[in-house]
Amino acid sequence: MDMKRTILWMIFSLSLLFLWDGWQKHNGKPSLFGGTPAQTAPAASGAAAPGGADNSVPAGTPGSAPASAQAVPGSTVAPAAAAETVVVTTDVLRLTFDTVGAQIIKAELLNQPSIEDPKQPMVLLDRSAARTYLAQTGVIGAPAGASFPTHQTPFRVTSTPRALEGEALDVVFEAESNGLKVVKTYTLRKSRYDVGVRHDMANATANPLAPSLYYQITRDGTPPPGESKFYSTFTGPAVYSDETKFQKVSFSDIEKNKAQYTKQSNSGWVGMVQHYFATAWVPPQGAARTYDLTHLSNNLFAVRAIQPVGDIAPGTATSVDSRLWIGPQDQRAMAEVAPGLELVVDYGVLTIIAKPLFKLMTWLHSVLLNWGWTIVALTFLIKAAFYPLSAASYRSMARMKLVAPRLTALREKYGDDRQKLNTAMMELYRTEKINPLGGCLPVVIQIPVFISLYWVLLASVEMRNAPWIGWIHDLAAPDPFFILPAIMMGTMFLQMKLNPTPPDPVQAKVMMVMPLVFGGMMFFFPSGLVLYWVVNNTLSIAQQWSITRRMEAKKA
Repeated sequence: MDMKRTILWMIFSLSLLFLWDGWQKHNGKPSLFGGTPAQTAPAASGAAAPGGADNSVPAGTPGSAPASAQAVPGSTVAPAAAAETVVVTTDVLRLTFDTVGAQIIKAELLNQPSIEDPKQPMVLLDRSAARTYLAQTGVIGAPAGASFPTHQTPFRVTSTPRALEGEALDVVFEAESNGLKVVKTYTLRKSRYDVGVRHDMANATANPLAPSLYYQITRDGTPPPGESKFYSTFTGPAVYSDETKFQKVSFSDIEKNKAQYTKQSNSGWVGMVQHYFATAWVPPQGAARTYDLTHLSNNLFAVRAIQPVGDIAPGTATSVDSRLWIGPQDQRAMAEVAPGLELVVDYGVLTIIAKPLFKLMTWLHSVLLNWGWTIVALTFLIKAAFYPLSAASYRSMARMKLVAPRLTALREKYGDDRQKLNTAMMELYRTEKINPLGGCLPVVIQIPVFISLYWVLLASVEMRNAPWIGWIHDLAAPDPFFILPAIMMGTMFLQMKLNPTPPDPVQAKVMMVMPLVFGGMMFFFPSGLVLYWVVNNTLSIAQQWSITRRMEAKKA
């Protein structure tokens, strides 16, 4: 089987695979490239609490609530200042807090340029007319008719520093409601995207209290800026636990009440994922918690972890430490924050291949110090590893090219008599010791590696804003002058010229159009991916040309 038929079979097989995957997702079943959903536990909107306690998380609106919003008749609410915003800055983060709820309403990643305006930092969390993406916490489980401080309660900021000057910066808020005083301390550290969050809770009543903490991320379902229409990346909630590992949940499944995920666990984290970036709450490991994904209102969703704190005796206090990740999908740093957090970079069923490829790529970068040359070197290494398979494939295609005139003569001789033609072709293959599938099987074996490398290059935030040479200033963005896609089209045409022209005129026309189709798609793909295909095609051409020349010389 020649190269053209091999490519056609690859395209046909992949098309069937993606069509089946789309059908699975359309019917609410897990994607072939994503995690497998776990069996659902009984739904729970809050953690266990004594009878009569209000254990529901307030839905409310993401906007600021008035100072009296949490006042309940007969309850005690500490005086609070009017709602204000507090902006704190480190070397990598600029966070904006709202004193209502002591929630984070804006997060700017200072080392990650914005897609819309490269001169401005990337805005991940935001509360604006266009977007809603917030990190919130609160306390529930108050006696009936009362409420504890939630993300709608006015807090006071009690710390004064607004910029990181040493290794750490504490931002402290406090509020009191119905005898429970809550102090939230956000600890930001130098060059880190994980934020330590400590909740100190003191019981000023004459009775024991059994509150529960909730960690919540509120987000609209609108795709983030810069998403491509030519390749798909996941945007939505994710849940991780030791029992069922990494689980992605689509906004549409939450809205249709079809979401399947682990609801009860004593491990893991809950977060929101988008291309290159993630936000995640990591409660204390080993403590029981309930995971809840809910549809708040039109195109607005919340993911939360609800953790019972335990009994707090009168006049005593307790504290709970957690961590909040707000930043790029840096796999090494995320793995240090929580088990499984690095899995937000999801390679699906090919993770077992993609992970080693990514580790090899990062090692090469530590030597070469340039991600573009890292892609070139990685492609060389992969081609070298598969050289025996590729050589077998090209030798088979070279033999097919040598006998192509004889095959054409057989087709002319037998015309429409398919039985006699096939018998004659099989006899020719036996005589010349040619396996018609010899060029196909080696290619099929390599497909999982090539698809894995595709996802590694597509998902790696390291490619973002990484220059290569000359005009390529961002390997995660399309080639601004379309030079690499044009070269790729040229290499595809050249590969076809190295193979005999198909005797079927329709097939020949299809093969001539393929470089235009693939090259046209690559105009919109990240230049790092196109660079990989260009290098891979160039090496394939050199290998195929060398093997074909040697076989022609031997035949002569």
